[in-house]
Amino acid sequence: MSPRQITVVGECVADAFTEPANVSSELALRVLPGGGPANTAVALARLGTPARLLARLSGDVFGRLFRAHLEASGVDLSYAVAAAEPSTLAVAELDVTGQATYSFHAQNTADWQWTPGELARTDLSETACVHTGSLALVREPGGAAVEEFLATAASRATISIDPNVRPLLVRPEVYRARLARWCALADILRLSEDDLELLLPGTPPEQACDTWHAAGVRLVVITLGADGALASLDGERLQIPGAAARVVDTVGAGDSFTAGLLHHLGARRLLGGRLADLGLDDVAEACRFATRVAALTCSVAGPNPPWRNQLAQLANVGGA
Repeated sequence: MSPRQITVVGECVADAFTEPANVSSELALRVLPGGGPANTAVALARLGTPARLLARLSGDVFGRLFRAHLEASGVDLSYAVAAAEPSTLAVAELDVTGQATYSFHAQNTADWQWTPGELARTDLSETACVHTGSLALVREPGGAAVEEFLATAASRATISIDPNVRPLLVRPEVYRARLARWCALADILRLSEDDLELLLPGTPPEQACDTWHAAGVRLVVITLGADGALASLDGERLQIPGAAARVVDTVGAGDSFTAGLLHHLGARRLLGGRLADLGLDDVAEACRFATRVAALTCSVAGPNPPWRNQLAQLANVGGA
């Protein structure tokens, strides 16, 4: 069965990667289109899920890059806002393992200026799931508008949230203060082990899952890098091993995992409500598929998720 539409809300970020320059007094940058929600929408579309991105796209050089990239990947931009503000820029420096550290240039940029009216005009009649997270939920003035949009969408669609904590831009305590509200809104919470440490320092993953279940979210998935993922459905837990990969960098891997998870669930018609028909076996299959999507993303430079036909490079992709 073909999956139903997934609507993603959030930012597009210009990821600028440092590269060696010809002389020591210069710095070369290679700019790729990124941003957690945009990466997730691209990955969904490339996997074959009808994906729509609600984004505020600047008319500057980076905004034009985002638009071209998203459209080339098949993302529906029919409800994207043409924004007057500049694009957000993140400068990424990679360590020897491919892990990125960022500095952000995000003051008064287009991504955070959502108004309730801009979001309210969105037609969700064909949408099975609304996914958001990262900075769009916490940067003001738009964060409150996005949260209000989720509350409205929850009456007709599954809600998925990825906190994607960015402590250089927003203090972790801001995320912590809102997380219980997000869990009450969300059906799916996907986060990394780094996010966990920032949100609940020193808390074992299993205890964190129980805390978030108690706040209202049914499915919690904590990704563990090369070690795979821990999934918890209403307190029933399983560990999914990681997929082998030749790591170039890990940029966008978590976003690709989320896309793989949602794509797999959507292809099996398990999205569209409160996950009433979801079982632990379904979660295991979806997470195995998601780890393979993430592994392929790690095997290339930057946030460049795989296309559906590339999944044949890894065996046992779960049939999605």
